Amino acid sequence: MEQLMRNFFLFLSKNKTLTNLAKKYGLRFGAARFVAGVDIDQASKKIKEINDDGFVVTVDHLGEFIDNEKEARESADECIHAIEVIAEKGLDSELSLKMTSMGLDISEKLVMDNMRRILDAGKKHNVMVTIDMEDYERSGKTLDIFKELRSEYENVGTVLQAYLYRTVEDIEDLNEYNPYLRLVKGAYKESPEVAYPDKKDVDENYKKIIKMNLLNGNYTAIATHDEAIIDYVKELEKEHNISRDQFEFQMLFGIRRDLQNKLLKEEYKMRVYVPYGDDWYGYNMRRLAERPANAMFVLKGVLK
Repeated sequence: MEQLMRNFFLFLSKNKTLTNLAKKYGLRFGAARFVAGVDIDQASKKIKEINDDGFVVTVDHLGEFIDNEKEARESADECIHAIEVIAEKGLDSELSLKMTSMGLDISEKLVMDNMRRILDAGKKHNVMVTIDMEDYERSGKTLDIFKELRSEYENVGTVLQAYLYRTVEDIEDLNEYNPYLRLVKGAYKESPEVAYPDKKDVDENYKKIIKMNLLNGNYTAIATHDEAIIDYVKELEKEHNISRDQFEFQMLFGIRRDLQNKLLKEEYKMRVYVPYGDDWYGYNMRRLAERPANAMFVLKGVLK
C-alpha cells in the first residue's frame, strides 16, 4: 500500500494543471507545514526564527516546469534577490536551486549565464549555493554543469541520490573536485533499469556513498530523517575519527523537529531545508511520496 501511495503522489507531482491550480490558491491544504512563505520576505522571518533556535538553513525558491528564457532569468533574479536578503538580514543560510528552473531544458548557455550570475552574488555575500538533483534523465547534464562551475567557484555544491546505480561511480568521478555534496536517498519515480527498486538496497547504497565521501575527506551533508542512517553516520564518526567540521545533517522544514532538536543538543551541525514560493505543488507531492503518512495532515487541511 505504501508503494502505491508513493507512486500516486509522484504521478500527481508532474501534473501541470494541478500545479497551476496550486499557484492560484496559495499555501492551503497543509502546504504551509512544509513551505515557509510565498516570497523571500515571508521566508526570511521563518529563517530568522530557525537560526535563533540554533539551526542553520538552506533556502530554496520553488520552481517547476520552466520552459522559456524569460521565466528562467526571472528565477535566477529571484535567487540573487534571496542571496541579498540573506546578507542584508544577517541570516545563516545557504541557497539551493534546480537546474530546470535555470533553463536546463532550454539551453546550456542560458543555464551557465544564470548560474554564474548567482554564484557571483553568492561569492560577494559569502553564500554557498547547492545545485539540487532532479530526475535521472537530467542527472548527467547537471553533474557536467557542476564540474565546470566547481572549477571556477568554491561556493557551489551539488546533490547525489543513493537510489541511482550510477552514484557510486559519480562519487569517485567527483572526488578530484573536492566536492561539497548533499547526499539523499532520492524522491523521483525512476525505472528499475537505472535505480534500485527496493528500499533495503537504497539504504545500503546510501551508507556506502556516505562512507566513501567522508573517507575521501570531502564535506558531506547527510539529508535524511532515517534514524538508522543517522546512527550509522555517528558510528562512522567514532570509528574513523571524523571531524564534525566535515559533515552536517539536513532535514526538511516541518518534518521531525524532535529529531532535529535531538541532534542539535548532541552538538551536531543541523541544517533545515526551507522552501518558499507559490510554485510549491510538485515539491509538496514529493514530500508526501517520501512519507505517505503526511497525507493525513493534508487531508485534514482539505476538510477544514
